[in-house]
Amino acid sequence: MSTPISNNRPAPDQVLTDIADYALNYEITSDLAYSTARACLIDTLGCGLEALEYPACTKLLGPIVPGTIVPNGARVPGTDYVLDPVQAAFNIGAIIRWLDFNDTWLAAEWGHPSDNLGAILAVADWLSRQAIAEGKPPLTMRAVLTAMIKAHEIQGCLALENSFNKVGLDHVVLVKVASTAVVCQLLDLTREQTLNAVSNAWIDGQSLRTYRHAPNTGSRKSWAAGDATSRAVRLALMARAGEMGYPSALTAKTWGFYDVLFRGQPFKFQRPYGSYVMENVLFKISFPAEFHAQTAVEAAMKVRAELDRRKLSPDSIKRIKIHTHEACLRIIDKKGPLANPADRDHCVQYMVAIPLLFGRLTAADYEDEVASDPRIDALRARMDCVENPQFTRDYHDPEKRSIANRLVVELNDGTVLEETVEFPIGHRRRREEGLPLLVEKFKRNLSRRFSDAQQQRVLDASLDSARLDAMPVHEYVNLYLP
Repeated sequence: MSTPISNNRPAPDQVLTDIADYALNYEITSDLAYSTARACLIDTLGCGLEALEYPACTKLLGPIVPGTIVPNGARVPGTDYVLDPVQAAFNIGAIIRWLDFNDTWLAAEWGHPSDNLGAILAVADWLSRQAIAEGKPPLTMRAVLTAMIKAHEIQGCLALENSFNKVGLDHVVLVKVASTAVVCQLLDLTREQTLNAVSNAWIDGQSLRTYRHAPNTGSRKSWAAGDATSRAVRLALMARAGEMGYPSALTAKTWGFYDVLFRGQPFKFQRPYGSYVMENVLFKISFPAEFHAQTAVEAAMKVRAELDRRKLSPDSIKRIKIHTHEACLRIIDKKGPLANPADRDHCVQYMVAIPLLFGRLTAADYEDEVASDPRIDALRARMDCVENPQFTRDYHDPEKRSIANRLVVELNDGTVLEETVEFPIGHRRRREEGLPLLVEKFKRNLSRRFSDAQQQRVLDASLDSARLDAMPVHEYVNLYLP
């Protein structure tokens, strides 16, 4: 018998070449993309500093072998670790994502493009420290910002029309692919080497979404992006060492990504790569909540204010109906017991109950001490979620991209309170309102770790765009060291 599949090696898949050519050659000219990237940088690092307050996160950090220090190694902001770039990417990626408070991209697939900073910053810092040791010029933060814009774009454009969650795959596959491509550019790899690395990122074992959903929701969702960025750095370094790639990694009949993991369907694309995603990315400014619930939490805060105005307690609530979009129902509509903080921050009913009861929603509100209050589950039991088809359509509309939620709250006396929020405060349509609050969020997170003088040094460098862009990467990272 002869094999039905030709052994002639094909040209690289178009998806691979488009990613590689964009990462290596595309010139970013958008001032809006760079200004948004600067905001994204400080917000993302601030999220990492806040995560260092949680032992469940910090127990995973540091070198794999305790006490290991790498010459000219990458640093992890807020810690004294000096690591190889692979492990540094895991560390930085884990602290960035731990509290579900960094930026978000919502489309057919969801995700958090700033997760890629784990790989970008680790590699750029390591390369800069190596360059200084060798008497060469270091990379500047402009290179970091450019890599951030490109990683956002690769991850976000792949997400626009392709739902990985519907085939059971976690969105961190896109972090791995995007990080691999931009790390190759930082490493100054050739086009062939970049194609080799990116093809391996698609072939690599991909994470199942089960750790984000009932009944298995757990803390892996908080370090999954760190894992993805560390794999990206490893694959790029292997390509630099000469490891081969696989040109039809996506399209190979029977054995390629499409046939094995994507139900035989090729990827669809809404737009070519540019700077659209960074320009339109969503910031989580007010609440550390899964993004599909951000507007529901904001609406709940308004309801709580109205209850206070009427001098009524949350006990006066008879029932709540949450009108929402389909993605919210699919991911975070949960009944029954919630097992851990990761379970709670992916339950829309929990995220609505906390502000109604306490007038706030913080990362600490997902911990056992708060969750043990019996009033939370009693209030959750009086909530139901329903889809509003118009909210779903507006969610997918590329010109609108709303994330709407409406709370209809019936009180025991028959009074009905209703609040609708279409666009969360981190949305591009509310960017002018949101950016000053984002800076205040960053200041709060700096104050968790650093003295007043050190906080000011970080702010002086971070909020001066010309100074930040020209600053050597290692010097900027040093500002965040204890």
